[in-house]
Amino acid sequence: MIIGVPKEIKSNENRVALTPAGALELTKLGHTVLVQSTAGVGSGFNDNDYLEAGAQILQTADEVWAQAEMIMKVKEPIAEEYGKCRANQLIFTYFHFASSEELTHAMIKSGAICLAYETVETKDRQLPLLIPMSEVAGRMAIQEGAKYLEKPTGGRGVLLGGVPGVEPGKVLVIGGGIVGMQAAKMAAGLGAQVTLLDVSLPRLRYLSDIMPANVTTMYSNEYNIRRLIQTHDLIIGAVLIPGAKAPNLITRDMLKLMRPGTVLVDVAVDQGGCIETTRPTTPPIRPISLKMWCTTV
Repeated sequence: MIIGVPKEIKSNENRVALTPAGALELTKLGHTVLVQSTAGVGSGFNDNDYLEAGAQILQTADEVWAQAEMIMKVKEPIAEEYGKCRANQLIFTYFHFASSEELTHAMIKSGAICLAYETVETKDRQLPLLIPMSEVAGRMAIQEGAKYLEKPTGGRGVLLGGVPGVEPGKVLVIGGGIVGMQAAKMAAGLGAQVTLLDVSLPRLRYLSDIMPANVTTMYSNEYNIRRLIQTHDLIIGAVLIPGAKAPNLITRDMLKLMRPGTVLVDVAVDQGGCIETTRPTTPPIRPISLKMWCTTV
């Protein structure tokens, strides 16, 4: 098979879909690997790294798209790439179709075979291609949220870990999956008071067993969410329904319940977001309203 790796052109996307190590394994199996020049630079790989692994370097994205039987990407095709997709070409990437009707119709029109990373499952229903990204996203959510809690960026001026004589910040994590678990662990490690919500009692029992003492688990419902958002400084949306749009668990009318300077990071934004007013942004995080912030991590 001829496998193509074009350079990512979505704003602030520095990842590459295939490392030189991956290219080497594919070429050893007899596949032809075509990599657009400088596609790996943002991830620390230069063209020579791919050449040494047996890949071929093409100068333009058009050449890669035109010759490849399978395209490997990190993010979904954006508007300027729709015309490059062709019938029966396999496109392997994160698609998140549930959050973009335009993308869905464009791919149907192209006739391409679309395989979404986020829907690939193992026999035990695990999501092996989504889990690593979710681990990164959960940890980044706390890192970014802590930064935007600072006064110069519009936050409440809260230090998550507190200091002697001052109570630590309060973090609410909605969703106890991979993202939520990683976010809770990071926040707890900084010394914050963490509340972790989920709708699965077995999952809550598991999380209660493995989490440190400064993490409290609670059942996720509207009553608890409405009550907790009034007192927490950083709120992480970490809800995933595989292949479907995330439910709006924090609605527009709830925003007025929050204290000014509360920071929200909606990691579910790729699937439409679990906060009703969430809109995808690119770093640096931009304010959506006086009380709400959103990120694409």
